[in-house]
Amino acid sequence: MEHRISEKWIKASIAGTIWAASEIVLGSFLHNLKVPFSGNILTAIGIVILISISYTWTEKGLFWRAGLICALMKTMSPSAVIFGPMIAIFTEAFLLELSVRLLGRTVAGFAIGSMLAMSWNLVQKILNYIIFYGSNIIGVYTDLLNLARKQLSIETDIVWIPVIILLVLYALFGLLAAVTGIRVGRKMLRQPVRDLHVKINKPSGEVPRNTGKEFNYSITWLLINVGLIICSFILLSRTTWVVWSLAITGIVIIWAVRYKRALRQLSKPGFWILFVFITLVTAFVFTEAQPGENSLLKGLLTGIQMNFRAAMIIVGFAVTGTELYNPVIRSFFLKTSFKNLPLALELSAESLPLFIANIPDFKSLVKNPVSIFYQVISHADMRLNEIKGRVVPGQKVFIVTGSIRGGKTTFVKMLIEFLNINNIKAGGILSERIMDGSVTTGYDLVNIVTGKKKEFLRQDRECRGGKIGKFNICEKGLVEGKKIINSLINNENKLVIIDEVGLLEIQNNGWSDCINALLGKPSNHILLTVRDIYVAEVIKKWNLREPVIFNISETDCQNAGKSIIEQINS
Repeated sequence: MEHRISEKWIKASIAGTIWAASEIVLGSFLHNLKVPFSGNILTAIGIVILISISYTWTEKGLFWRAGLICALMKTMSPSAVIFGPMIAIFTEAFLLELSVRLLGRTVAGFAIGSMLAMSWNLVQKILNYIIFYGSNIIGVYTDLLNLARKQLSIETDIVWIPVIILLVLYALFGLLAAVTGIRVGRKMLRQPVRDLHVKINKPSGEVPRNTGKEFNYSITWLLINVGLIICSFILLSRTTWVVWSLAITGIVIIWAVRYKRALRQLSKPGFWILFVFITLVTAFVFTEAQPGENSLLKGLLTGIQMNFRAAMIIVGFAVTGTELYNPVIRSFFLKTSFKNLPLALELSAESLPLFIANIPDFKSLVKNPVSIFYQVISHADMRLNEIKGRVVPGQKVFIVTGSIRGGKTTFVKMLIEFLNINNIKAGGILSERIMDGSVTTGYDLVNIVTGKKKEFLRQDRECRGGKIGKFNICEKGLVEGKKIINSLINNENKLVIIDEVGLLEIQNNGWSDCINALLGKPSNHILLTVRDIYVAEVIKKWNLREPVIFNISETDCQNAGKSIIEQINS
């Protein structure tokens, strides 16, 4: 896989994969044991993961990206029902992101975001019932509670009381998750990983994957399925029960012939128990709340109609989801503006077994949640360094360092001349100082190959590219520099030079993405000039393994050039 992915997406991939691993391991355990509110428990785990990891990784947009990754990882599950969980996961992450954007990375931001994310579970359940059974379900619920109010002689309206009580409980559960995430995050900042020893129980078994290799995908069938779902809704609302019952039964039979898992949900006893329950409750409500001739028959038909609608949506979403695995559709998204997403998913698929191996059993999690979460999430930084530090065998990284105004750029200019004489092609960018007497007023970007200059940093006027220290960054210069560097990747230039890598890049700005793109390309060697106070941070950030460092106060240009030629030729 080519390493052309931004660091933010790498981090989102790791965070989303940890969340997905918990969904796969703990989700299976909770659902198999029929644990009540298992969805809320999984949401709480996801919230804890996102909040705690944000204490180490502070990038904006990390939450929604991680949620998107985790949601898409749900497609690896063999379950036919994926749309609901995928929507829930992404929405929860988005709500947490929204709260933190508005209130900042504060206790209030995390707490309100967590309560909103947890409360979405209830909102989505209500919406699901309305989508599955139509607006009739609202009438049945309202009439049923009104009947209860009359029987119990309650004067106040109790229709919203159950919903409000549940909403409060969900919000409190979300608050608890936020507190746990904050505690884990703070612990990660103050306690090194090596100081903690927690036993992790590794689950056995392979990761379930929905590869779909044996299925004959069809764009035509995808369009047909969407059309059948729309037609069924029209029939349900505008025709008699004889027409819609026969039509929907026929559609389901057609789907059952093509899709083996189409009837999986309908074959579960729980569906038919709910079918009978809703039909009988609807008939009862119609009889009691709307007395008159044929009220029982109308109630039964309304209940059956609601269940037919639910069956159509459940099966329709399952078969549509199957067709969306089509490689043609996936390839289409590779060409869209979400170009980082497929690469992030590749990293997630690669990382998933590692994180699954470190997810504890549910008993250990309940006994010591803070320490267990801390131990699991601590693997995120390790994984990040592994991904970022992929300097392939044969690729050399050189660092020219010295003090501020020590002459690093002049040293590199002389080095380029020496390398050209010895047939080592070098390209990239230099940062040339602009002086006004003894005062530095800015820097120009210089294309090493062509010698052309572009304004890069200026002190005396505003630019639209941000700010570093006392200088304003000229957006055009930044864009041009990235264009120059990216044009050299896998090109004939043996050495790609980036002058003045420092605080801007450490903060994921400047040439940071260009360095990410260059690492892992054996056809390009890299030379960075770095101020002496930032060398250790640059090495740590990109996990550079055994970089060759030239301190300009300790070596001359000729010896450095000979060393570079020897390293490259070896």
